[in-house]
Amino acid sequence: MRIQDAVPKEGSQKRGRRLGRGISAGQGASCGKGMRGQKSRSGRSTRPGFEGGQNPLYRRLPKLKSFPMVNRKHFTIVNVSKLAALEPNTEVSLSSLMEAGIVTSNDGPLKILGDGELNVPLRVEAAGFSKSARSKIEAAGGSCSTIASSSEQAPPATATSSETE
Repeated sequence: MRIQDAVPKEGSQKRGRRLGRGISAGQGASCGKGMRGQKSRSGRSTRPGFEGGQNPLYRRLPKLKSFPMVNRKHFTIVNVSKLAALEPNTEVSLSSLMEAGIVTSNDGPLKILGDGELNVPLRVEAAGFSKSARSKIEAAGGSCSTIASSSEQAPPATATSSETE
C-alpha cells in the first residue's frame, strides 16, 4: 500500500448539502428553511440573547456598580484593644502574636487597626497601620515600624554591565 492509495473509510465523509439547486437535490427553493420569516432570510437569524421581543435577561437584571478587586491584598488584622493584653515594652510581630494566641492563623501580612484603647508601651512591627492605631500606640509610649510584606519586596537587583567590569 502506498500513500496515494490511502482513502477515507466508507461513510466517514459526508457530502455537504447543495442548497437551492432544484427539486431533485432535496433542498431546492427554500433550502429547508420553511416558508417566510426572519429565520428564513440570509445571514444570522437573530442576535445572541434575543428573546423574541420580551425584555431580555441582561436588561432585567440590575447593573452592578462594583466588582471585587482581582488581586486584593489579604491582611491579618489585629485591633489595638487586643494588644493591650501584652506585657509592656515587648516586641510585637505576627510571629509573637501567634505564640501569644492573639492571632490563630496567618492570613497574610500583619495590619494593626485602631479599635479600642491601649495604655501599654509596645514596639510594633507590621506591614501596615491605620492612622488611629499609629497615634494610639505612639501616645501610649510605644513605637511603630512598618516592614515590607513578602509580596511587596522588590526582587534582587541584577548586576549591570558597569558593575561587572
